[in-house]
This record gives sequence, C-alpha cells and structure tokens, in this order.
Amino acid sequence: MIRAVVFDLDGVVRHFDVEQVRDVERRHDVQPGSVFAAAFSRPLLDRVVTGEITRAEWVHQVGERIGAPEAANEWASQLPVVDHDVLHLVDEIRRAGIVTAVLTNGTDTIPAELRESGIDEHFDRIYNSAEVGFAKPDVRAFQHVLDDLNVVGADVFFTDDSAAKLVGAGTLTMTTHLYEDVQGLRVALRGAGLPIA
Repeated sequence: MIRAVVFDLDGVVRHFDVEQVRDVERRHDVQPGSVFAAAFSRPLLDRVVTGEITRAEWVHQVGERIGAPEAANEWASQLPVVDHDVLHLVDEIRRAGIVTAVLTNGTDTIPAELRESGIDEHFDRIYNSAEVGFAKPDVRAFQHVLDDLNVVGADVFFTDDSAAKLVGAGTLTMTTHLYEDVQGLRVALRGAGLPIA
C-alpha cells in the first residue's frame, strides 16, 4: 500500500521556460546552448547539487565558462512557473491521508524559493540534495527519504520527468512513474491504488 508520494520539483511541480534561456543567449551574443552546457556540466553540477558549492558560486562559474557573467546572472534570475494543476493533485493526495514530499536535485536556495512561491505549503516534506548530500539517482538520496519517513521502498510512489532519475528509486522497490503530464500521473496513481479522482 502506498503511504507516501514523492515528486521531483523541476519539470513536474514547476517549470522553466527554455525559450527565455535562448533569448538571454541571443541578447548577450552567447553561443546557443552554451548556458545549459556549462551549467549542467560535470563535475560542476554535482558540486552544486550536493552542497559543495553555493548556487551563487555555481552561477559565477557558469558566467566564467561562457565568458558572459551578465548572461549567467540574468539566466539565474529567471523565475519558474508553478504548475497549479500538479499542486491541486498534491492536495488531493494529502486529503486522502497520504504523505506528500519533494525530492529535488537542488541548491542551497531551494528552501527560500519554495517558501516564496508557496510550493512548500503543499508538501509534508522537502528533500533537497544540497542538504542531503546525495543527488538522484544515487540510491542514498532515496534511502534518506525512506529513513526520514520511516517507510520501506514498497510504500512509496516516486515520479520524475527524467527516466535516469527513476533508477535509484526502482532499486529500492519504489513504484516509479516517468512524468509527462498531470493526467498521466493521475492515471498512474490510481493504478497504484491511490483513492483519487
């Protein structure tokens, strides 16, 4: 029986506009795709999402790598759009007596971001890799969630928009779902036995 539903954050609960990044690159005469290439390069990405460096340090290094600090700062200042349909579903799950949580590969600013957007009010727990010290798909990130919730893998349903991130959850026998849209998630949750519409 599912006792907790754990959501990825970016790409599921909130979304960033890729076109805005392209616009930043165009206006700052930066090679298309270079912001993401720098930001998500290894080991830089691993360092920020495991709390080794701060988000500010990460953005600074991205600016240095692309040779355009202003572009990096503008990219980093863009606000995501909250998916209220997903939050409505989260609220339904909570009303059914099931724990809801976020597990994100995030940075040190995640707590403030989720408070300011109101996202944190919809979840019982927020697990941020920068605080946990391990990032998805590392099994240790998922084990931290299980230990904190005092549940076993079979008690948890986990959804993420990246198939690669589901691997660690599946290793611990969590029910996993590759997120594409909220309706597909509803169907998967009902299929897992959750009492939602």
